[in-house]
Amino acid sequence: MPNGQTADPGLDRLDYEIVRVLSADPGLTNKAIAAAVGTAESTCAYRVRRMRDAGVIRPRRLEVDHARLGHPLHAVIMVYLANHSRDVVDRFMTSMVRAPHVIQVMNLTGRYDFMLTLAVASSDELRNFVLDHITVHPSVRGTETHIVFDRRDGEWIPDAPD
Repeated sequence: MPNGQTADPGLDRLDYEIVRVLSADPGLTNKAIAAAVGTAESTCAYRVRRMRDAGVIRPRRLEVDHARLGHPLHAVIMVYLANHSRDVVDRFMTSMVRAPHVIQVMNLTGRYDFMLTLAVASSDELRNFVLDHITVHPSVRGTETHIVFDRRDGEWIPDAPD
């Protein structure tokens, strides 16, 4: 897990069920969550607060439909770095997180060093992003760009351990 985090062995089946219900509809009220998992509202509120405090669940983020905001083209850009020092990797990650059009930045093992997900208005805008924000970085050795035809989020939530 990132940053040395490990699974919390203190979570039980009720906690996992609360996570499952919340992941299906993050806007549910505490009352609705408690009813869905069959527990008291106070118990549910305590467990949700405890899991938020522990970082198991994070506060909701607004989901943006980039296409409806004029950026219908999604792309994935794979990036190869020539230098893999911690400083170079951190600087590249920070610059990409702050760059326009970037939805997600992942540092990888294997053939590629980074995977970026972008939303742009056109292929010209994508090309300009690559030229203006990626290839100008002194440690970038190369890129590979892929256009996304379709995207769907998975719904997987782990089961409670036995």
